[in-house]
Amino acid sequence: MTEPAYAAARAVAATVQAHFACHLADARRQELLEFAPQPDTQAIEAIIDVAFWASLRREEGYTPKISLAFLPPELVAQPLIFERRLPLTPTALSRLAPAVERPGIHLGVWRDTDELYVWGTTRTIPKLCFVLEVIEPGLLVVKYRRSQEAGKFVNVVVLKGDQIKVVDEQGTSLPDCPALLTTLLGFGAPGLQADSVNVLIQLAVSMRAHGRGGLLLVVPQGSEVWRESIVWPVPYSVSPPLSELTDLLRQEESMRNRTLWQESLFDAVEAMAGMTAVDGATVISDQFELLAFGAKIVRREGGAQVEQVIVTEPVVGDTASVVYPVQLGGTRHLSAAQFVQDQRDAVALVASQDGRFTVFAWSPCEEMVHAHRVETLLL
Repeated sequence: MTEPAYAAARAVAATVQAHFACHLADARRQELLEFAPQPDTQAIEAIIDVAFWASLRREEGYTPKISLAFLPPELVAQPLIFERRLPLTPTALSRLAPAVERPGIHLGVWRDTDELYVWGTTRTIPKLCFVLEVIEPGLLVVKYRRSQEAGKFVNVVVLKGDQIKVVDEQGTSLPDCPALLTTLLGFGAPGLQADSVNVLIQLAVSMRAHGRGGLLLVVPQGSEVWRESIVWPVPYSVSPPLSELTDLLRQEESMRNRTLWQESLFDAVEAMAGMTAVDGATVISDQFELLAFGAKIVRREGGAQVEQVIVTEPVVGDTASVVYPVQLGGTRHLSAAQFVQDQRDAVALVASQDGRFTVFAWSPCEEMVHAHRVETLLL
């Protein structure tokens, strides 16, 4: 393997190697999974380096969007194996990219002595398999799948040019950390069903993807108190509440492995996330009943104006800061912070047009609104 020319590849390789070594060792002790191969620092450097330079190329006017998985073909079911293996080079990756840019397709990378090569493609990978995804030119994410279910990747590190953001798993040590953030970091979510939190994650990803920005308010089921923080009438109030997602999640476990159920869940999530593109807030219950969209937030009668919020990002080296809400963004961010201050048992999710994503929740420890910047976890 050649020496990496992308400095961030070498800077982060040891950290990534230690992360996978720790999790794989723990999984082996608990006998939780079919083992993925453990990546070494040389392989990590080389894969990140090649993917970075490939991301800067253009093939027929398009930039590559690819996903590389470090594993041999015998570890996956029904691999597509090339008759002649391809060299792991920026040229080879950029030329192949149009065929594998759809979600869920990974280029398999393995080694022959000291040389890495691309052996083909796969749609399935074992848990804790090293995956490197090219999001856009110069933007790479190292991640792994925590289970066999779709959409359950955990980000390890995000690289953008010379900027390195290592996800801080210990960010969940906050006693009032929202369950959504807890699950994104790869831990359990006490107090909420895993299925419920996973739907919130899917909604967050879909909100971010439509690119129009959006605001989603999650309020307790059966409560009417949230209505005191909304201007009435709401242009698109829903009566009775739409329970499509709720009904799907109540179906028996045996139904959830069926393709029809999974497609129905995906369609329902996409439809609800699409409503957040409408001006105003979308309101759902914590059981995923749609209550309203296009709602305008107002300060609760007798409530104080939100003055400051505490801001954190779950990356290594981040320090909490206290800022004015307007420093986080525009009207959506200010409205979300005000709503959570007035409705302290609610959570607000805000997607910006530029890709930023913030989860607002009340912090009993800090006695103020806590803004969690989580776009690093959603890439």
